[in-house]
Amino acid sequence: MNIFVCAKQVPDTNEIKINPETNTLIRKGVPSILNTYDAFALEQALRIKDKDPENVKIVVVSMGPNQAESMLRDTLAVGADKAYLVTDRKFGGSDTLATSYIISEALKEVAKREGDYDLIFCGLQAIDGDTAQVGPEIAEHLDLPQVTYGYTAEVNDEGIKVLQEVEGGARNLQVKMPALVTFTKYGDEELRYPKIKNKMKAKKATIEEITFEDLKENIDETAIGLNGSPTRVKKSYTPEQNKAGEIFNEENASDSVDKLVNALADAKLI
Repeated sequence: MNIFVCAKQVPDTNEIKINPETNTLIRKGVPSILNTYDAFALEQALRIKDKDPENVKIVVVSMGPNQAESMLRDTLAVGADKAYLVTDRKFGGSDTLATSYIISEALKEVAKREGDYDLIFCGLQAIDGDTAQVGPEIAEHLDLPQVTYGYTAEVNDEGIKVLQEVEGGARNLQVKMPALVTFTKYGDEELRYPKIKNKMKAKKATIEEITFEDLKENIDETAIGLNGSPTRVKKSYTPEQNKAGEIFNEENASDSVDKLVNALADAKLI
């Protein structure tokens, strides 16, 4: 069984740095980490491998600049078997639609080299964008069934059973494979720590690259990069913290609602 895990390197900072000309994140000089939600996805893949280590292979795929190689080595250190970096200047500035398109084509290329995927695991969203769009869009590009907001995943004879977060609780979904699942945090679970010998091994591992040249026969160049992105970031900023507020907590809930509506009307907000 092959599990492909999509991972992203993200800035490890609360300060946003934006290129004023392209409105894209400036990553140079900013400490970066494995995206938190992608770490949850990787841990779920590793738990499936724990139950059948001889027959489960985990391949991590990331799209980004060359510096993302260090993050990919971290994924190898905790137990992933192979890692690919999708990188090319032509991919720079891609929005979520263009990114998902490039990654979906890259996953097809990885499948040629590693064997067809049975499962694709993604984080729910990237902490530097919070759109939660790329995972579902990859599923659409590849025409795969998908489950979002996954807590845990368990392979069985019928496919994969996913415990999915829903409003007010959780539910179990049974899905046939191949399929794509996006994961969120479940309880106190975190990505496991690497063993020293695995860290040393990961340092020497080869991170294969996939560039535009590898994909050019099947990819539409007009659908990638800034020119292929229908959305633009107009403005990014750190919101001001405003703790001012008023709480309406009457004995009768309808009285609280009336007071809230009147206050909003007085403030000309409704």
